[in-house]
Amino acid sequence: MITESYCAEKEALFSPGALFGERKNICDVAIATFSGEIYNAVLEKYAHQVVGQISTVNGHIPIYLLDLNDKNVIFYLSPIGSCVAGTFIIEAQWQTGFQKLIIFGSAGALDSEATDGKYVIPTQAYRDEGLSYHYAPAADYIDIKNSDKLAQIFMDLKLPYVQGRVWTTDAIYRETKSAVAKRKNDGCIAVEMELAGMQAVCDFHEIELYDFLVTGDVLDTENYTPDGLDEANHSFDKFFVALKILEKI
Repeated sequence: MITESYCAEKEALFSPGALFGERKNICDVAIATFSGEIYNAVLEKYAHQVVGQISTVNGHIPIYLLDLNDKNVIFYLSPIGSCVAGTFIIEAQWQTGFQKLIIFGSAGALDSEATDGKYVIPTQAYRDEGLSYHYAPAADYIDIKNSDKLAQIFMDLKLPYVQGRVWTTDAIYRETKSAVAKRKNDGCIAVEMELAGMQAVCDFHEIELYDFLVTGDVLDTENYTPDGLDEANHSFDKFFVALKILEKI
């Protein structure tokens, strides 16, 4: 069973070194986005150079070193979905050496009264995906370790936020009414596709993860509508928030 997949052995049959060569140590901090629009806007705004690359059968994804007013930071476009997002963290970290990762994205609201107009800072993620069970012992939820630290940063910056559980799922077209009701009853205020797997990977590889979300589409209504999803996905303010977090960590 998938819940029996975890193994505490650190060494696998092969490491990223088999694909990417020797481990590198270029920069301590990384910022990642899931939005192609934000990604392109950042590359237009800031000086950058390619320092790594993930090569796959369906294309190549570059990893950049940004010059942010004389402060360097790794920057990349994350794939969508827990498995590839988590694996990309491993491969990007191998090639650059970052130990702290700030990543932001969008989510669906399960409690729109709680999340409307606020950034969501997850406290735990429900593990309705596959990757995390290979990197952490089986449990329904995984703790988001830097949730309180990130909440303090948002408080200091006077940014509106709410903390709460989120639901990580691979199956967006199986977010049924009964499933939504179960997760809401369990205290989940939003649903997304990556966090549980990313946190498990970061815990396993001793990487500090700082994750925040913005809700767009709303699932706690009688009739679903994607209104607000585009803004939640691509609003550039999230990158500026990430820069403020960078200053604090």
